[in-house]
Amino acid sequence: MDVVYNIVVVLHFVGLAMLLGAFLLQLTSKEKTVTRWMFDGAMTQLLTGLIMVGMLSGGALGDAAKDEVDNTKIAIKLVIVIVIAILAAVGRRKQPPQTALWLIIGLLTLANVVIAVFV
Repeated sequence: MDVVYNIVVVLHFVGLAMLLGAFLLQLTSKEKTVTRWMFDGAMTQLLTGLIMVGMLSGGALGDAAKDEVDNTKIAIKLVIVIVIAILAAVGRRKQPPQTALWLIIGLLTLANVVIAVFV
């Protein structure tokens, strides 16, 4: 089961790369816009995050892994990624430029990374 969990973790990082990469790619662009990659990255992060928490909480990796789940941290990260996904879905329907949406999505993504690493 460890192999499956590690594959899901890699996919979670791929979702982060899609989301953050789409944001960083447009830093020098004049017309900032919400891209399909932002939405797809957010959905990848949401799905793989839920799978990881389910595997850890369900004891798929042994009883010691259950103690590692910080439900408060997970809840905060879940709310942030849901907001990112909603903003990305809204942004895909609007005409560019979408500087405010682009910036909010990028900052929330960075906030999620900071929470994952430091909290």
